[in-house]
Amino acid sequence: MISFRATSIAVTAALLAGCAAVPADMELRQPPLADGGDGPGIAHPEIWPAYDYPVPANPQAEQRIADLLNRMTLEEKIGQLVQADLCCVTPEDVRRYNLGSILVGGNSGPGGDDLAPAPEWLKAADEFYLASVDRSDGGVGVPLVWGTDAVHGHSNIVGATIFPHNIGLGAMRDPSLVEKIGAVTAKEIRVTGQEWTFAPTVAVPQDFRWGRAYEGYSSDPELVASYVGAMVRGLQGPPTNDNLLAGPHVIASTKHFLADGGTDRGVDQGDSSIDEETLRDIHGLPYGPAIGEGVATVMVSFSSWQGRKMTGNRSLVTDVLKDRMDFGGFVVSDWNAHGQVEGCTNESCPEALTAGIDMYMAPDTWKPIYEDLLARARSGEVSMERIDEAVARILRVKMRLGLFEAGKPSDRPLSGDYDLLGAPEHREVARQAVRQSMVLLKNQGVLPLRPGGRLLVAGDGADDIARQSGGWTLSWQGTGIDNSDFPGATSIFSGLKQTVEAGGGTAQLSPDGSFSERPDAAIVVFGEKPYSEFQGDRATLALDPELTAPYETMRKLKAQGIPVVALMLTGRPLYVNPALNMADAFVVAWLPGSEGGGVADVLVGNAAGQPRHGFTGKLPAAWPQTPAMEDGVLFPFGYGLTYGTAAQGWTPLPEIAVTETSDTRSWFTAGSPASGWSLLVGGEEGDVQTRVTTVPAEALRGRVRVTATDYLVQEGGRRFTIADGDASVLLRNFEPVNVDRETNGDVKLLFTLRVWDAPDSASIGAGGESGRGAVSFDMQQSSEWRRYGIPLKCLRAQGADVTELTLPFILRTQGTADYALGEVRLGTDAEVDVPCS
Repeated sequence: MISFRATSIAVTAALLAGCAAVPADMELRQPPLADGGDGPGIAHPEIWPAYDYPVPANPQAEQRIADLLNRMTLEEKIGQLVQADLCCVTPEDVRRYNLGSILVGGNSGPGGDDLAPAPEWLKAADEFYLASVDRSDGGVGVPLVWGTDAVHGHSNIVGATIFPHNIGLGAMRDPSLVEKIGAVTAKEIRVTGQEWTFAPTVAVPQDFRWGRAYEGYSSDPELVASYVGAMVRGLQGPPTNDNLLAGPHVIASTKHFLADGGTDRGVDQGDSSIDEETLRDIHGLPYGPAIGEGVATVMVSFSSWQGRKMTGNRSLVTDVLKDRMDFGGFVVSDWNAHGQVEGCTNESCPEALTAGIDMYMAPDTWKPIYEDLLARARSGEVSMERIDEAVARILRVKMRLGLFEAGKPSDRPLSGDYDLLGAPEHREVARQAVRQSMVLLKNQGVLPLRPGGRLLVAGDGADDIARQSGGWTLSWQGTGIDNSDFPGATSIFSGLKQTVEAGGGTAQLSPDGSFSERPDAAIVVFGEKPYSEFQGDRATLALDPELTAPYETMRKLKAQGIPVVALMLTGRPLYVNPALNMADAFVVAWLPGSEGGGVADVLVGNAAGQPRHGFTGKLPAAWPQTPAMEDGVLFPFGYGLTYGTAAQGWTPLPEIAVTETSDTRSWFTAGSPASGWSLLVGGEEGDVQTRVTTVPAEALRGRVRVTATDYLVQEGGRRFTIADGDASVLLRNFEPVNVDRETNGDVKLLFTLRVWDAPDSASIGAGGESGRGAVSFDMQQSSEWRRYGIPLKCLRAQGADVTELTLPFILRTQGTADYALGEVRLGTDAEVDVPCS
């Protein structure tokens, strides 16, 4: 076998040098225009680097695969191609349908509890495994593999070590530490019985308005590429390893192929209109080291290239990834991504298999996908050759994993060793990563802090482990959890308090910055709140207004002559000039995870005023000087001060009023609909709809009176007093909203109500010109505001055209009613779930 290092490193080096020197076997030519004869989204394999997958061929395994394929029924083969989510599958389903894999989504867990204790996860792993190998029906009993989004530690499990998100790791510039993080993560995954992590993300974010930007290590493809092989080695061990489960390993998955970080305007699941050379040289570059280390699986992106969805792009998935780049593992799709391929639905998409997808991630649609593929295979529409090739790839990875010989999860090495979850030595690796990832942007001599003084710790993120951990932490969005869900973890405040008190000083927590005894210095912790995927997409590179309240805290403290350190929690560089101007020192902590003590290690010095640990972090992406990307750079990629940097004068930065923020999913707030939208009151069919612009107002010939009421802010809600009969409160927009991607998961239409007099009946709905859907719900009287939520996919199932919503919110009541509306938005954190019926 020709080794990867004999060929592909030369190719990679040539690419890094701008293709100044190109290996003889790699012919470069200018690709045709997107609208050329080959059509949009067609790749040209001959211009891509050619590799050799270094995983040794195992003749015995190949013979075993051939034998299994010969004995497997068509039903068993189709089952191997399908992956179901824990939310929507049972061990009996796995046994009956011979499913090849299950996964645990961000909001799933054993028994429906995503905060289930570790033993419950291991118990579930045993149950599903035993169902998969049951041969009582005469089948071959191929064991399933369980995948999980352990993207910054085993982050679905209470008590596990949570590492900084990848954007922070990119600031470290330390591949060896990345490999250690991969190894620790693999060990903790093995404790609860899983075998596969959907990591590392090797996206190269180019527009940080993208809601997944923190999942990428850097905007620089060379930096990303330098990390990928290290993380794969940490997770899987060497590519020569053919029995991963005998050691402390799991299989990895590089994602998301390809250019998920290059979509136009940073829209998640959007389209990347770049040319093929940019696709190859920026977004394709990290796949060389991944293939070189024998990564077992690759996950294909939701996104498109030049208008063609990746999940249906044969020229990239098969011709480039599998054939030209010689990837020898199997290819899995993302969460129902097949449903976005042209001509497909979530329930039917043979095009994905034809394109080169080997395993369908069909979390809640696994049964119709199974039945559809089975029917098409029986009819000959889907070729047996392609089915056998996909099944063989899956079996090959399972054999390399050692899955056929490993026995049930609880019998394997490390299983049930719960002391490994958050073990001290694992937390120390994470704490080191926190120390090395922090970036110092300003220091007017206030840092390092002396441990023996009085320290004030302010800001709304100071004592919030969920906030410092970000999305993909215990839940999909990283919300709905508190410090009690992180046993053994340390908040930023706790770490500072321990360090300062050990030096003879005191630390006071005061989110608003108030104090009874004047402090010697203050740290104000502020920044983003947790989010993931498209929930984090932004319109501009600016914090939402409600997250800038700590600016006022900084102003108050500065006015009193107290030195201020601004500590920012963020998944991306953002415009924060007011904080940079006010603070005496400014530190970017990114999303550090469970080991907040690492912050104190760097910020607090020793008794002599010397640093205990220095600043070594460098920006993994450029920092913007305004909320608009096109306005240029304030701090360049690679910028970062150290304690050895000479103090310099500070020239005040221009401060720009932020008029547009990220909150494109807030449709009604502070008493007003979204910009360009209307709040309407209507009744039965044919009644005139009244647009509510000022209050008080009347509608439906006086049957409805609209007044202001307080919600979060003065007059932030609208109260509707209805005398009798049918009445509807609606939001209308004249530019249709497409929320089809938001139906691909747990995103809900959230609406916050206070009810003085409940109606006889109520329904909530949405729709467009070609279809509306609604469901009834119990609007209960309450003296408190309550947030109701209904899944968007439920409204779609009821007939709403979610691709063109012009009436995205319709609240209809019958009979006398008196209620107030505080907010309408998209999200996941409902207090009262509306049943989908």
